[in-house]
Amino acid sequence: MKKFIYIPVVLFVLVLASCQKRFEELQNNPNIATSVPPDLILNRLMNGVAGGMGGIEPWGAVARYNQYFCRNFEYYGDNQYNWNSGPFSIYQDILKNVVQMEAEAAKSSGTDKTPYHAIAKFLKAYYYYNLTSLMGDVPMSEAAKALDGILQPKYDTQKEIFLQILKWLEEANTDFAFLKSSTNLTVKGDIYYGGDYDRWRKLVNSYKLRVLIALSKKDTDADLRVKQRFQEVLSNPASFPVFESMADNFKYVYITPTNNYSTNPVSFGFDAIRYNMAETYVKNSAETNDPRILVTCEPAWKLVNDNGWAPTDFRAYVAAGTGEAMDVMESKAHSYNVCHINRYRYYRTFTGENFIIAGYPEMCFNIAEAINRGWATGNAEDWYKKGIQASIAFYGIAEGTNTGYYLPIGKTLGEWTTANFNFNFTTYYNQPKVVYEAGAAGLNKILLQKYLSFFQNSGWESYYNYRRTGVPAFSTGIGIGNNGNIPKRWAYPSNEQQRNATNWKTAVDRQFTGADNINGEMWLIK
Repeated sequence: MKKFIYIPVVLFVLVLASCQKRFEELQNNPNIATSVPPDLILNRLMNGVAGGMGGIEPWGAVARYNQYFCRNFEYYGDNQYNWNSGPFSIYQDILKNVVQMEAEAAKSSGTDKTPYHAIAKFLKAYYYYNLTSLMGDVPMSEAAKALDGILQPKYDTQKEIFLQILKWLEEANTDFAFLKSSTNLTVKGDIYYGGDYDRWRKLVNSYKLRVLIALSKKDTDADLRVKQRFQEVLSNPASFPVFESMADNFKYVYITPTNNYSTNPVSFGFDAIRYNMAETYVKNSAETNDPRILVTCEPAWKLVNDNGWAPTDFRAYVAAGTGEAMDVMESKAHSYNVCHINRYRYYRTFTGENFIIAGYPEMCFNIAEAINRGWATGNAEDWYKKGIQASIAFYGIAEGTNTGYYLPIGKTLGEWTTANFNFNFTTYYNQPKVVYEAGAAGLNKILLQKYLSFFQNSGWESYYNYRRTGVPAFSTGIGIGNNGNIPKRWAYPSNEQQRNATNWKTAVDRQFTGADNINGEMWLIK
């Protein structure tokens, strides 16, 4: 009889379990995805690279901080460096999606050796390089781990972060080589290289050279091994392939109507006159008769008209200092006493020019700098020349006669005037301010040419290089805020003081003696 007593109980438990399972099924919304293919996440991440890290797209805020152009109309903003809240938002969006992409790729393939994991290593290296370069110590080893219960991540030291960045890049190079030779795994959503693992290897190794150059003040650190790593890349191209030409550039291609270039026919009426060129870029170009400004800028039309000069006369290429007071700059710009953006190149179409995130000219200059510093063997002048030539060719400037297109005062978009100019590389290169020489003077020329090649490209690199070397000298004054000084870092987001107070205070005390100051010197530049 006892065994029959348990029958109702067992039936009740089975029914209850069935109801519970049915209840859980009803809780799942069939219209909401519980899993996302890694390629969809990758596609979003790939598009985000060109616009992340505080407005790095062409003619964005970072190009103003790099002193390539200025705003002269206060209603649309100013040229101040009020860096009071660093870009921690990438933790909640970009880096979280990178981690999720890795998880989805492992789930669907059963391995963590997928192209999505290799690309993820590059993306983490890219974003952490910028995060730490902008602020100093930041959360890394405990970041993006809220699901593991870590809501208040510690701040890793900048040295620890750079060591991990180098590790990610070196692992990515190895992983891409393995993927090509030992697997048939492919990748979707790669808008840059279409799943070409050889080109990805060139990128991660060329980017590694960028990171090593950024560590120039730490080139004797035994853990970082800056000189040794740089020489290792140059001396072993089979194991560490790098960019070979402009075709290898990590570049974002604008496609209309889904993603228009920053300046285009629609924005012409709003900002074509309210933006003007910056003195740091224009003056350093005009002093050497650099043909690139004949393509990127329009002359100061008042000087052209008053003196009867051609639009290609370098004497007409003058610009406003970023540090000038806004009213002074506005007066100069609206009376055409300074250069404006070349409206033919930058407002005529919706696609503009490709945005280079990391490119061949920069790599050439980085190699030239390393050889100049004695880190590696080779011919610094050859690499220096290659960098200049590649940058000039990017603008379609060729040996012989070239045509410049300009929009005179009072004309509407499309009413262009043209003027021819001649270019001879040997003549340009042999100028005293351009031709290479050994030692510190040659290093300064490399750095200046690198700056000119970064125009509207490569995100924060112009600022990082200025902060690291002082070349070229940036404009200062009342117009940039911060008591007329270029800041050395971004402050941490203000809400870090509430949500992660202990770790925030530890990081600030460790680096900046207790003050989260935008003029404080981080480890990287000491």
